[in-house]
Amino acid sequence: MAETIRTTPTKAQLMERIAEAFSGYYGDFSLAAAEAGLTASQAKTLGVLRAAPASMRALATTLACDASNITGIVDRLEKRDLVRREVSPTDRRVKNVVLTPAGEETVDAIRARMHTTHAALDALDDSGRAILHDLLGRVFCGARGPGTTA
Repeated sequence: MAETIRTTPTKAQLMERIAEAFSGYYGDFSLAAAEAGLTASQAKTLGVLRAAPASMRALATTLACDASNITGIVDRLEKRDLVRREVSPTDRRVKNVVLTPAGEETVDAIRARMHTTHAALDALDDSGRAILHDLLGRVFCGARGPGTTA
């Protein structure tokens, strides 16, 4: 019986694996968003708002885009009653964007349509899912805090 020797992947190899994984996830996500009549940026905005309401400035920062672009994204989502703008309770000059019940349903529908991602996750046993969840949190949520979404 041949013995398999595992080597520790380099950072470059890990970064390549992450790029491959995210590319597959993003493709699945973009297709599901399109099936819901949304752009990937609009769907990402809904996902961010699923965690908590956010100011327009915070959305621009989180989504790494210009504030003027966020205005257009939010305008289009608001026209579909997926989000609404509210005055911030702590600063009346600030508008927070809040996910509506229809927006929550849309996020759920997009995630349900991500068949490739579901199939990949279904291939993991409970232990594998727990390990993946822990690693993703440690690698990607640690610096920004738990619960941060994209």
